[in-house]
Amino acid sequence: MQLKKFLIPQKIQQLKSELKEKGLREFIKSIGWKMLLGIFLFYLVRDVFLYLLIPYLIARGLFF
Repeated sequence: MQLKKFLIPQKIQQLKSELKEKGLREFIKSIGWKMLLGIFLFYLVRDVFLYLLIPYLIARGLFF
């Protein structure tokens, strides 16, 4: 659990707890749809890199 808190930025942790407290509709009203889009894109890019690009490069033999 400590490692997870270390890896997730503090602002994202705050937004996550706010989402749990307020619900989705009020959360979007409070932060705006542009911020929600930014969070979505951040995780999309991160996951593509971690789960698609790195394994692909390892399979091609570029890392090891």
